[in-house]
Amino acid sequence: VQLQASGGGLVQPGGSLRLSCAASGSIFSLNNMGWFRQAPGKQRELVALITSGGSTGYADSVKGRFTIPRDIAKNTVYLQMDSLKPEDTAVYYCNARSFDLVTIYWGQGTLVTVSS
Repeated sequence: VQLQASGGGLVQPGGSLRLSCAASGSIFSLNNMGWFRQAPGKQRELVALITSGGSTGYADSVKGRFTIPRDIAKNTVYLQMDSLKPEDTAVYYCNARSFDLVTIYWGQGTLVTVSS
């Protein structure tokens, strides 16, 4: 499975941005998909997750501001980011796990910068 992430950029505080992660195969072949981020000098952290069944989970720091919708027909998962804060600045990575949870796939990172 290959993951193609896109959509990063520069946005002002309070603004919105949507990231996309397109999988090369059916997302139903995957146990879950998610988004991680890594800020300079910090560890990579899980931001949002969606299971094959559609259940979602979010880091406390983004609850109420980020959502992780998906388009099954396009094999694509999104990260909708609203009310962005400077502390959301990071490289965002798309992630997926195989159905048996053994294999982990990563997309290339996409930089999100929140600054005025």
